[in-house]
Amino acid sequence: MATFDVVNKLDLQEVDNTINMVTRDIANRYDFKGSSTNLSLNKSEKTIKLEADNNMQLTAVRDMLENRAISRKLSIKIFDFQNEENASGLSVRQIVKLREGISTDNAKKINKMIKDMKLKVQSQIQGEQLRVTGKKIDDLQSVITALNEAKLDFPLQFVNMKS
Repeated sequence: MATFDVVNKLDLQEVDNTINMVTRDIANRYDFKGSSTNLSLNKSEKTIKLEADNNMQLTAVRDMLENRAISRKLSIKIFDFQNEENASGLSVRQIVKLREGISTDNAKKINKMIKDMKLKVQSQIQGEQLRVTGKKIDDLQSVITALNEAKLDFPLQFVNMKS
């Protein structure tokens, strides 16, 4: 029996590298000179705090964060942008939660998608991951292709491919 696992793992070191690159970009950009714009990563809570002097700068920082994440081969689906909130004075703040793991609801959604494909594969939920088992590797590769093409709002990785 061939198997693989569907997971959503977060590489915090790559996220940290992305934040460091954006911080350097902010220091070098002319439109951010003299502003108190900054980013900070809280690894224990898996959140990023964006702070800027105004909404325009906050939007620019958000765009820089997404662009740098793409260049670091991170999916931008890991970012869950919360509502903007006013901080002290005129500055604005936004918390970005980092998505990791597959929730039970999302695992059920993936499970249903796999069953609707009518292939000879079984899928079972194991905590925050999903194990897919089948006799043919071709069926498993079809499942991987279908899940990659599906429009999901969370990133997926496929690991532990065994035949």
